[in-house]
Amino acid sequence: MPNDFNQQIIDRFRANQGQVGPPFDGARLLLLTTTGARTGARHTTPLGYLPDGGSGRLFVVASAGGSPANPAWYHNVRANPRVTIEDGVFTREADARILQGTERDEIFARAVESDPGWAEYQAKAGRTIPVVALTPVGPPVSSVTRGGDGLKAIHDAFRRELALVRKEVAESGPGLGSQLRINCLALCQGLEHHHLMEDGHMFPHLDGQHPALAPALARLRREHEEIKALLEELQKLVSGEGTDPATLLGEVERLIAELDAHLSYEEEHLIPILNGIMP
Repeated sequence: MPNDFNQQIIDRFRANQGQVGPPFDGARLLLLTTTGARTGARHTTPLGYLPDGGSGRLFVVASAGGSPANPAWYHNVRANPRVTIEDGVFTREADARILQGTERDEIFARAVESDPGWAEYQAKAGRTIPVVALTPVGPPVSSVTRGGDGLKAIHDAFRRELALVRKEVAESGPGLGSQLRINCLALCQGLEHHHLMEDGHMFPHLDGQHPALAPALARLRREHEEIKALLEELQKLVSGEGTDPATLLGEVERLIAELDAHLSYEEEHLIPILNGIMP
């Protein structure tokens, strides 16, 4: 993509916690910052990505829109595999590894399964399009300075991912592809981890600092257990063979409704306190 177009996407991404609008509505995007192979300068590129479930890795595809030449960012990661990735909420360092052989073919097949456009790029390119695994290292850093704003950004990221998974399930046809299954499982694991962190860290801190929050925190803890049961049922459906997409869609929609109510209640009661607006 032209540099000026890329910069517009980058600016919108950073200003709106990963949302960039058309033509990338509903796309999973990240910003990849690499170190130039020849210049040593830092370069940022917006890219689509594939989640990889429990491993925490993300996969990016060096398609360059089907160009016969590999993109500049790919040459950069070959020379300097330590990169920076931004997901709209957090920025973190990552190690890039170029996949080879069967591993590359399996991941590229997953990409094609989720979006046939990758196969069209491969047919145009006249080269084997590389796939790169990004493994996060070190702690994530948030650009949001107020705790309540950070909580809202995380919640909105879950809302967007749920909407995207719902769309993918609705359009999946008679069966569930392997990448769709991974997307669902990655979402479930992310939500479970978020709630574990709240239960183990944020809520105990608020218990001590704000006793008046006790009823709200008790409700939020109960809802965590209810949502956990929904996530476990969703994971069973996704992991099973012969799952009816219509049944799965119903469970996803049930989760969306209950989770959105939970997140909205949490935001109403916790954001003012986390932002220091209330004593």
